[in-house]
Amino acid sequence: MSDDDPQTMSKVLIVDDSRIVRASLIKHIRGRFEFREEPDGEAGWQALVVDPAIALVLTDIGMPQLDGYGLLERIRESKLARLQNMPVVIISGDEDDAAKEKARQLGANDFVTKGIGAAELVARIDSLLRLAQTARELAESQDALATQSLLDPLSGLPTQSYFKQHGAQEIALARRHQGDISVLVIEIDRFDAFAAQYGAAVAKTVARKLSSMLATKVRQEDTVAELATGQFSVLSPVTDLIGCCAFALRMQKIVEKLVMTYRGESINISITAGISNSSADGLSSISHLIGIAAQRAQAGQEAGGNRVIGDKGEVTQATIDRCMKQVVSVDRMLGFLRSGDAGSVVGRLPDVILTLLPLLELIESQTHCGIPLEQMKQYQGPSEAKNDAGKNE
Repeated sequence: MSDDDPQTMSKVLIVDDSRIVRASLIKHIRGRFEFREEPDGEAGWQALVVDPAIALVLTDIGMPQLDGYGLLERIRESKLARLQNMPVVIISGDEDDAAKEKARQLGANDFVTKGIGAAELVARIDSLLRLAQTARELAESQDALATQSLLDPLSGLPTQSYFKQHGAQEIALARRHQGDISVLVIEIDRFDAFAAQYGAAVAKTVARKLSSMLATKVRQEDTVAELATGQFSVLSPVTDLIGCCAFALRMQKIVEKLVMTYRGESINISITAGISNSSADGLSSISHLIGIAAQRAQAGQEAGGNRVIGDKGEVTQATIDRCMKQVVSVDRMLGFLRSGDAGSVVGRLPDVILTLLPLLELIESQTHCGIPLEQMKQYQGPSEAKNDAGKNE
């Protein structure tokens, strides 16, 4: 290693199976950069993982254990931002243009020949390190700005800070009016494995697709935010646990039908959702509800994914159907109508009728106004009515 002060120099990792090539490159950069050398891609990868001081990689393509392509793929697909965005320079020898193009598509930043001069090599490294530093500073400033803004510039969704601030306000309203508030945490199933298979860029694109779908499916009064790549939270005021679970099941069906393609290959994803609710889990804070929902989503992932988890375990459509057959709140149904959500009432009309039937029978007995009680008792709902009509044709 260089005898100069390492605090003032960036460290370069040189990965090449030729000791002569490594020695030549070290001679060029000695005194300008701190350095570390490894004989193959696997050893180079291990060095990157354990040595956070490394700022740039110089790597050959053809090597034993793990070649330059494999090393480059691991770097670009790493979960660690310092590795994912690290400058990588390919040391090219007799490789043809196709090999170089493959390396470029995998994320190589530059190419140098094995016979490059010292001045040019140092200049190339300096330039890439300056660009990397500028990118880091820009990312840091964007992060700082994001904490003060309402929308995340990348996802277009509300920021986490706004989500929690708005959630605290909704919690206060729920306390004052003794209302319900639910939090839904949705995760793409096996997202880490998906990113490892298709790459970080594809994984982020899929996550953005899901975020866009969520934003268009929630109600106007709901709030969606991204907790992490592939993980989202939905704040849903005036919504009980069953209503939130029903929405999660609908989202699952929508996502199941979503087919994306990458390099001619069809990509399908599934989601797992965890739901918390103020009535079931308390109204202590929005962070408390997010945490419980996230724990339930994690439990669903550990159980195999593609699940909706509530306070009593997994929720299925059969669970929803059983709960929906229970006596409904007339005030709640009127609230749906006042908010313009007639669909939520239409879906429960048979239960609404059963709830109101004693009152309607009393009105009919006193007024004799001709309320069609028998017809109302036989009403099965819009979907069932259509099915019966089809059977009679």
